[in-house]
Parts: sequence; structure tokens; C-alpha cells
Amino acid sequence: MNQRYLALDVLRGLTVALMIVVNTPGDWGKVYAPFLHAEWHGFTVTDLVFPSFLFVVGNALAFALGKYEHLGHGAVLARLCRRSALIFLLGFLLYWFPFFKIDDAGQFAWSPLSHTRIPGVLQRIAVCYLAAALILHYWKTRGALVFCACALLGYWTILACFGDYSLHGNAPARLDLFLLGDSHLYHGEGLAFDPEGVLGTLPAIVNVIAGYLAGSFLRQATPAQLRSSLVQLAVAGLICVAVALCWNEVFPINKKLWTSSYVMLGIGLDLLLLALLMFIIDVRKITGWTYFFEVFGKNTLFIYLVSEVLVIIAFTVRIGSGNLYQWLYQQWFTGWAPARVGSLLFAVSFMLLCWLIAYAMDKRKIYIKV
Repeated sequence: MNQRYLALDVLRGLTVALMIVVNTPGDWGKVYAPFLHAEWHGFTVTDLVFPSFLFVVGNALAFALGKYEHLGHGAVLARLCRRSALIFLLGFLLYWFPFFKIDDAGQFAWSPLSHTRIPGVLQRIAVCYLAAALILHYWKTRGALVFCACALLGYWTILACFGDYSLHGNAPARLDLFLLGDSHLYHGEGLAFDPEGVLGTLPAIVNVIAGYLAGSFLRQATPAQLRSSLVQLAVAGLICVAVALCWNEVFPINKKLWTSSYVMLGIGLDLLLLALLMFIIDVRKITGWTYFFEVFGKNTLFIYLVSEVLVIIAFTVRIGSGNLYQWLYQQWFTGWAPARVGSLLFAVSFMLLCWLIAYAMDKRKIYIKV
């Protein structure tokens, strides 16, 4: 059982490490293509990060949900809602932080809540975690599988019937504008479109449920059955990838719309990755390399928050006509290396700084859980 948790920590750590690297390049105009999201339809390594985060949330749920069952429905509901609400609040506060702005003239002003983004990464994790946990708690595995089929096919139907698959004509954007308003949405695409919007959360729940089912399947395997169980897990992953590629012909793989084909591709690749990690760690007992990722995996949420807060602070602190983030990149990572190399080294260096924080916490046995 400890080895199973080790593989889970490693998968979480891999996800967080890659997330930090892709979120903090020195120069967004000088980034290697695999470390960028697909512009619209398509898939890159970076597009696997967020669904993997949801998948490992489901994996961990497979070890935790059973502990709640004896508490009764009311206590389970209260615990799940409390945890989900806290994660959602942390995500919202992260977008509001540092709660003030300083313009080019040096004038100070509070950041208004009326212009703070509501959807986001942690917010989607919170809602997907709560929905998946409630579905699994009340409807069990069979009900969860029925929900997955209905969610993926239903989402496809909604997008096909109430718009198209373009940036300007998709149904999720119109629903977000109606429910949340322009000022509470992401504008990085040049208009009000949020890749973590309300409607796209529906298929994202399936990523969490898939992680739970994979974790439950592995928990039931005895040591003698482990090899065959991993083969079955890998075969399931290959089937999911094949389904995704076929579905892509009529419903394109698109991370920003979180299409059903994208969900299937993410699940398939995560199943293959989990099977590989379990084979290396549990079957072959090769664990000398795992500690680096374990460190991240033991304080996943906290380190993600730390990485985001440090970047926000670096962009807020003014140095000359720029900010601390730009100054560090220009002073230490430009001029001596090709532009893309320097940008990647900046991202890796920042990830290692976050790792040192996580390492210091691990050495002191400090584990912050929500």
C-alpha cells in the first residue's frame, strides 16, 4: 500500500513540476512549442497537465472516500462541501491577489471584486472534486459510469446544437457571459472566453471519476495480480486514446473547450502513465529517482499556490520601467544563451526554487492539507 501511495505522489509531483515550468517561462514569445497549449484544436504535452491534475485528485479520492463511508451521509456531505468550498475560495483569492494595483504613475488603488475572475484552475478542481465524490458516494461505480457516458455525449450534443466549435461561436462562452458577466471572465484570447468556464466543468468531472476508478482497480489487485492489472490498465489507456482519436474526426480535441474527445485522450494517456509508473516503482522496485517528485507530491496544493503567489509578487514589484519578473529574466537568463533556451532555463530554475521550498517542508515533516 505504501508503494501505491508512492506512485501517486510521483504522478502528482510530475504534474506539478510540469505545471510550474509551463506557467513561468522567461519570455512568452520565446517558448518551445511543446511547452505551449495548442492555440485551439490540437494537443501538446502542456495540454496533459490539467487533466492529469484532475486524474490524480480522483486517484487520491479512491484512498480517501472509503474512510468517510462510516460517518453517514450528512457528515460525508459536510466534509466534501467544506473541502471543495475552501479550494474554490483559495482559487478565487489567488486571482484577486494582491488585492491592489499600482499604475504607471505610482497611484495605489484597491482591485475591485467586480472585475475579479471567478472561474479558474482551483475552482474547477474544487467543483469537479465535489461532484465526482458525491456521484461516487451516492451512485457508486455503476452510476458513475452512466454519468460519464451521459456527460461526454451530452456535452457533445450541447456544443453541436447550440453553437459551433470556434472561439467566437461556442456555447460555453455564451453561457459564461450570461451567468458571470464579461468582467468576471478570462480575456487572454482577446475576448471574454474562459477555458475553465461553467459548462466545460461537466466533462471535466469525468477525468476525476476516471482517476478514482483507476485507483480503486489497483487497490483491489494483490501483489501476485499486479502485473496483469497493469497490463489491463495499459490496454484501457490505449482504448481510450483510440476512441479519442476517432472522436476527434467529428468533435475536435480541444483543451480550451474541454471537449469529450480531449477528456478521453487525457484519461488514456494518464492510464498509460500511471501503469508505467506502477510498473517501474512496484514491479521493478526502481525508486532511487522518485524522491524529487515525491517532494512536490506531498504538498501539491500548497506548492501550486506558492508558485502562483511568487509570480504575482514578481510581476507586482516595479523595477525601473519593468517589473521584478522581467528584471530577473533579463539579468540572469538573456545574452548568454539562445532565447528559447534562456526562457526554458528560467522556468526550470523557478520550478527548482519551488522544489527547495517543498524540500524544506518535507524535511521538517510539514504537510499542508485542505
